[in-house]
Amino acid sequence: MTIKAGDKIPSVTLKQLTASGMQDLSTDSVFGGKKVVMFAVPGAFTPTCSAKHLPGFVQHLNEFKAQGIEVACLAVNDPFVMKAWADAGKADGITMLADGNGTFTKALGLEMDGTGYGLGTRCQRFALYAENGVVKSLAVEKPGAFDVSSAEAMLKVVGGAKAAA
Repeated sequence: MTIKAGDKIPSVTLKQLTASGMQDLSTDSVFGGKKVVMFAVPGAFTPTCSAKHLPGFVQHLNEFKAQGIEVACLAVNDPFVMKAWADAGKADGITMLADGNGTFTKALGLEMDGTGYGLGTRCQRFALYAENGVVKSLAVEKPGAFDVSSAEAMLKVVGGAKAAA
């Protein structure tokens, strides 16, 4: 079942490569007590993800931060790939979440079958906004699309969420 607005973010341990080496990173620590926009991509270094999705969030990061919102990026890739992609994309300030086994993606109910492209199981392209670990908004792209999960679209969502509060 796919996660939806009002649901709590599942508690899962992810991996992150830092200057101190490989670290466990719990979703509870990423989302707990915070406002977070998390965008997810089918794969680091893939065309739309690298040309549009990550760069949009890098470009608009300060606008999210000005609203007290942290930004995280999720992919079913290993932490080494996520670190290299963050470095290549100059994504300082974005929490890069490596879901190498797809555990978090499956817990969210947002996996996709990429075997036809040689990618195995990956996550769908989506973005969500959560406050204190509870999903307030979820935008899942149609296959091949890039409309509702962009940084610009999520800025409208969080602006609307702020207005409704």
